[in-house]
Amino acid sequence: MATRSRSIPSPSTIDREWPHQVALPDDICTAHNFTLIRHFCGAHGLEHWTRQVQAIWPSGKYEEWRLHCFRDAAAAEAFRVHFGGIAFNPIKNREGGRAHGVWRREGDYKRIFDQGPLSVPEALRS
Repeated sequence: MATRSRSIPSPSTIDREWPHQVALPDDICTAHNFTLIRHFCGAHGLEHWTRQVQAIWPSGKYEEWRLHCFRDAAAAEAFRVHFGGIAFNPIKNREGGRAHGVWRREGDYKRIFDQGPLSVPEALRS
């Protein structure tokens, strides 16, 4: 059985201790965009963890989203203002408030290709 590294907090610990979260589509957080996010957070002293959540729309469409989790609201807001994204509350937005619950979205699904300074890489635009 695989064990978790002691240096990586569990999902429930992240939700409890880094509750200020910003959601971005997972495929927009890859390649050069990952580097932009890391540089921004490093330059602004924003300590954070990332998590995954599966977003599901009423039509049945689903998509992986990456949660950027911060200890304080001001850090999360600085990140959201710079990169866009959606403020995510792990207790209210996760199904049943469970650490591994899905994110039930409302409205119609619309794929996001560009968000703030981030853009989905060409290879993932199919």
